[in-house]
Amino acid sequence: MELRGKAWKYGDDVDTDVIIPARYLNTSDPGELASHCMEDIDRAFASKVSRGDFIVAGKNFGCGSSREHAPIAIKASGASAVIARSFARIFYRNSFNMGLPIFEAPGAVDEIDPGDLLAVDMERGVLRNETKGKEYRVAPVPPFMQELLSAGGLLHYIAKRKKGV
Repeated sequence: MELRGKAWKYGDDVDTDVIIPARYLNTSDPGELASHCMEDIDRAFASKVSRGDFIVAGKNFGCGSSREHAPIAIKASGASAVIARSFARIFYRNSFNMGLPIFEAPGAVDEIDPGDLLAVDMERGVLRNETKGKEYRVAPVPPFMQELLSAGGLLHYIAKRKKGV
């Protein structure tokens, strides 16, 4: 499976309060969360992100609280994945549980500029910066995790397994 879109670039230590500010946690509606995604550091993000785009960030993306609202907001915004130097462990797990692909690509992050066109081949573990003509290795998504992502997250995966699909 290949993901393709443009880069939205942020720095290090983007915490869950920045991804979806706490003042919006009174809802679990994905569309409402998406409308406020990243607004405290980038007011334009929610209104300008296109389906398939990528969030690109530095180290420790998703640090802070363990709220599942953060990957839900990103996924519902239309962003196809997050590429970062590293992720907070709870965000890493929550992302796959919610069906949001994430990729650690420490060698690529510094060379990606906002607006660059990117493509990720999840099975082969290849990230391409099509704007700059560069290719990077990322950890391929293991088959089980690909199943989680294809199902739309852990709950959907379990529901499909129970139905025998």
